[in-house]
Amino acid sequence: MKTQRTRGGVLAWVQLAFAAAAAVLLVLVANMAWGDIPRTADGKPELSGYYDTATVTPLQRPPRLGDTKFMDASRAEAEEARRTAFRDRVEVKDPNREAPKAGGDGSAGPAGNVGGYQTFWIDAGEKHVKIDGKYRTSIIVDPPNGRQPPNVPGAGRRNQHVYLEYTHKNDGTAWWLDRKGLPFGPYDDPEVRPLQDRCLIGFGTTGGPPMLPTLYNNHKRIVQTPDSVMILTEMVHDARIVRMNGEHAPEQMRRWLGDSIGRWEGDTLVVETTNFNDTPSLQGASRDLKVVERFSRIDEETLLYNFTVTDPQTWTAPWTGEYTWEQTDEPVYEYACHEGNYAMGNILCGARRQEAEKLGGETLEAFLQSSCLARMGSAEREAWLAKVQAEGE
Repeated sequence: MKTQRTRGGVLAWVQLAFAAAAAVLLVLVANMAWGDIPRTADGKPELSGYYDTATVTPLQRPPRLGDTKFMDASRAEAEEARRTAFRDRVEVKDPNREAPKAGGDGSAGPAGNVGGYQTFWIDAGEKHVKIDGKYRTSIIVDPPNGRQPPNVPGAGRRNQHVYLEYTHKNDGTAWWLDRKGLPFGPYDDPEVRPLQDRCLIGFGTTGGPPMLPTLYNNHKRIVQTPDSVMILTEMVHDARIVRMNGEHAPEQMRRWLGDSIGRWEGDTLVVETTNFNDTPSLQGASRDLKVVERFSRIDEETLLYNFTVTDPQTWTAPWTGEYTWEQTDEPVYEYACHEGNYAMGNILCGARRQEAEKLGGETLEAFLQSSCLARMGSAEREAWLAKVQAEGE
């Protein structure tokens, strides 16, 4: 009996050992099949983390480069060094320099060169996009020329009131009053100002989609669960919620960042976004915009972000781009756009003041009775009132 029990025990241990070895082998095979990238408990690529999306590679290829899709390492390094040297040079400002010309110097743009950010505040990146060992000359990869397709007729007029100030030379007067055929001026009220001025979304399509690099605050945070993926943008803390394997909201439900639905295609997270409102963050796009994004890991430190834009009301064909997101230990910082933001009130009051100076009469009287007068410093207010009175006489 003892011999039989011993043999039975040995046999049981042998069977257990084989079972354990088989389990280990299955795990090893599974890990080999999954690849050498971080993964979640259910085997999906782990995308959660912080990313720096800044790059000096432009969205569109400069026309001077023609069909040059890639540049060699020496040229990329030379351009990066030149950009760094330029940044370091212009950051040095003479503390004894004179103040900007009152009312602007006539330069194009809303500020008229009265002062703004210097490069100390700008963090647009220092490196070119490098994929498969090649340096890209543009983020756009299709069309092959690296540029957006032509606009459909009339698309450029859709938001022309928003861009008027960027194409007109600022001479310190109410120039918009001389423009004929405009339904409203660029400074008539807060709701005609760009969403970025109103601290509602970040500028430069940083919140997307597509999510493109811009002048600063290019960090993103991804939080991934089996049911949802959240993408937090540092600028204006835009948070996109991607619902996995869901259905789009009804057509009449529209959002600034659209409605995003995700699914897995192998190791690639595919996100389809529709249901934009009339002012998507992508410059020039319409409410018919559709964006398909693809997130895939290249390695433990790098995410490949690919996107395709389709908007038949704006471009004559779809276009596709891609660039890398570099994982970082630096967190997403708070972007408190509204705190201490006096710019919106000053923009509108400045426009009312210029209109009062140009039109006089009831317009001037209305300005004098408004709260805008109190926004002027006491010395400035007294000087301006004296000037207005003298001109009236």
